[in-house]
Amino acid sequence: MDIAEYLAVIDRLCAREFPAERGRSDLVVGGPGYFLAELEASHGLRPGCAERREGAADDFHALKEALSQVLDARKGRRQEPWGMLTLRVRRARGEAIPEPWSELSLRTDELNLWGPDESGRWLAVGVADRDPADGIRLLAVVTDMGPP
Repeated sequence: MDIAEYLAVIDRLCAREFPAERGRSDLVVGGPGYFLAELEASHGLRPGCAERREGAADDFHALKEALSQVLDARKGRRQEPWGMLTLRVRRARGEAIPEPWSELSLRTDELNLWGPDESGRWLAVGVADRDPADGIRLLAVVTDMGPP
């Protein structure tokens, strides 16, 4: 996909009603009040290929920034990057963190964040690269609840 296709996916998610129950269709996970879409995924990265993985992660972060610049022009300036460490710490202490923020805190280190817009929805993009045994993914999130 390219940035125009990412934007089309984001636009479709912004226009859709949230599902009543958690479920998955294609590369989108949805639940009450949110959609989480995998816009792009790495392929062929295996554990133990640290240099290849690091280069791929850099590429995904550059892609996130390119998408974010286009979103800045469409939605206004993004907020400061939202770090996920605090949510991971709160989760580890037993606090219930609502979705999609709980899953995002485990998969990403920070998100670029916009919102809420006139519909009350927040938009975030991030790179899921925390698990060295898993691929790297460019994620987009549309939700009606800001970060906790």
